[in-house]
Amino acid sequence: MKVIILAGGLGSRMGDETNLVPKPMIEIGGKPILWHIMKIYSSYGFNDFVILLGHKGYIIKEYFANYFLHNSNITVNLKENNITYHESVVEPWNITLIDTGSNTMTGGRLKRVASIIGNETFMLTYGDGLADVNIKELLAFHKQHGKAITITGVQPDGRFGALEIDPDNKVTQFTEKLKGDSAWINGGFFVCNPKVLDYITSDTIVFEEEPLNALTSEGELYTYKHTGFWKCMDTLRDKQYLNAVWENGTAPWRNW
Repeated sequence: MKVIILAGGLGSRMGDETNLVPKPMIEIGGKPILWHIMKIYSSYGFNDFVILLGHKGYIIKEYFANYFLHNSNITVNLKENNITYHESVVEPWNITLIDTGSNTMTGGRLKRVASIIGNETFMLTYGDGLADVNIKELLAFHKQHGKAITITGVQPDGRFGALEIDPDNKVTQFTEKLKGDSAWINGGFFVCNPKVLDYITSDTIVFEEEPLNALTSEGELYTYKHTGFWKCMDTLRDKQYLNAVWENGTAPWRNW
């Protein structure tokens, strides 16, 4: 099953750092937050990634193009112009990197890889959020309810899209960025049937608006309630917090 990661946004609230690198490449514990997200999925056996690039996407391409080199000991024979690799420490990942445009909205980015997704169920998440979500339980929940899409619902401080949920865990209303202290909000970590792509008609479509609202009105959007750790790296303060818990060995998302 493919894991689609949205990694093309500007990340403007991160200050000057995103003038140098795309937000998913900002480091937590010496590794890009994108790497941490991929490690979460990989720890559950999901290793086929499609990364949707935009702002400074070439930096993400260069990182993975040189990943094997940077994570290996090497001998360079200048006379023969060859490199011998020793003790490589690399991940079992297959990574497809797609430039989806600098100004394309989240729905448009996803629609651009419809041919890669094909007719298979896929996972989708953002390139700036970490959690200790049990991915296998999330997938089992999605298969159990049999609808088009599952969104992971979390309960932080109410800065993001709020979900209203009935007793059967069906989403009855989706409102982006509603303020509130106890609302369930969009935590990413989606599981999607390919039919969700039918709700995206152009590059200007924001996935979290028209498509999710339409799916909600049709009873096709369910939430997997996650009560554990979740953190979006939205500000420099968030970055500092994530680095602190990584450095002191208490990072909740680290299960590898």
